[in-house]
Amino acid sequence: MNSALLALKERGFIAQCSDIDALSALMDSGGVTFYVGCDPTGVSLHIGHMVPFFAFRHLLQAGHRGIALIGGGTARIGDPSGKTELRKMLSYEQLDSNAAAIRGQLDRFLGGFDGETAVCANNKDWLAGLNYIDFLREIGRHFSVNRMLSFESYRLRMETGLSFIEFNYQLLQSYDFLELYRRYGCRLQIGGDDQWGNIVAGLELIRRVEGRPSGTDEAAFGLTFPLVTTSDGKKMGKTEKGAIFLDPAITSPYDFFQYWRNVQDADIKRFLLMFTFLPATECEALCAAGKNPNAAKERLAWEVTALIHGRDEADRALAGAKAAFGAAGDHTAMPSKVFPASRFEAGVNIIDLFTEAGLCATKSEARRLVQQGGAFVSRSGGGLHPVSDVKTTLYTADFSGGELILRAGKKHFCRITHQWV
Repeated sequence: MNSALLALKERGFIAQCSDIDALSALMDSGGVTFYVGCDPTGVSLHIGHMVPFFAFRHLLQAGHRGIALIGGGTARIGDPSGKTELRKMLSYEQLDSNAAAIRGQLDRFLGGFDGETAVCANNKDWLAGLNYIDFLREIGRHFSVNRMLSFESYRLRMETGLSFIEFNYQLLQSYDFLELYRRYGCRLQIGGDDQWGNIVAGLELIRRVEGRPSGTDEAAFGLTFPLVTTSDGKKMGKTEKGAIFLDPAITSPYDFFQYWRNVQDADIKRFLLMFTFLPATECEALCAAGKNPNAAKERLAWEVTALIHGRDEADRALAGAKAAFGAAGDHTAMPSKVFPASRFEAGVNIIDLFTEAGLCATKSEARRLVQQGGAFVSRSGGGLHPVSDVKTTLYTADFSGGELILRAGKKHFCRITHQWV
């Protein structure tokens, strides 16, 4: 097997491939152009989106050429794959804004789009101006409705209702592959395993339109990666507060770090292999029998945070975590919130404080936290102490060294400071 494919396989990336032997031979013969797409349906990617882009970097390092395709055109419709209902329609202006933000995130993660080895394209450039009648005549005639309904993404949606606009999505994604094949000589599409049906449809479209059957020197290929779940069956990158986003304004670098620091022991090795670029032997060594799993989790958290947010933010998050959990560290690196000093002169109720600090989503949630013994506050004598009375009020005198540390449950912290305004 080609060395790049073998590395992906060893690190747990490969789920399905249209023809692994032929693809391996093609990659052995020289650099291959590949692409992965993502629709700008939100202002930020989350960590679940990133599996194909970690593979993207591995393929770049192996000497291949990658295209990150932003779906500014396909997002106007919405992919039904893995969805139980129609996506919310966004304005074209919002989609363009999202596309620009996502392009920036990928540019940083991939080390910069140089237009040569790493390319960024937007399918809006060729989809937005399509003539519908011409598209149906030239492209739509190659698709069998029966064949489309055999794919799981459509079959499952037929049970809950599939709109006609979504039914067109597979045609557009297949057309993307054809366009990239023609414009860039793109031979390989990679993506999550939920995209298998769409990828296969693109391969078949290239074969029919270009007249080059699969298995020849001109073949196109599809390669998918597993949809990553945690060892307890939950979707990777999800928490009780929602997805773990790359945008620091949505998920702070500290919270991002803490997500990885708190993964289950059974997931450490798999996540080190997939979400870092540490050599496989080092990943194995970190998880060897007798090694402290917490040290491996800390390394995992630092490595992924550094990849997404930079080494400085990873160092700050590590320092904040050590401070929060009692070891030496910098309290200023913890998640923090500044209150007007006048609030604490008058006194702030414990329910209001935990809610406004963002440790609880609602006052009802904060009340339950306090009543159940999950709320902790630092005291001037040192250490964190439980608060069980919902009428507790905190004043300026409760601050120590100009700060007040709050903890919700076992793992969520906030550092409170105050200033006169």
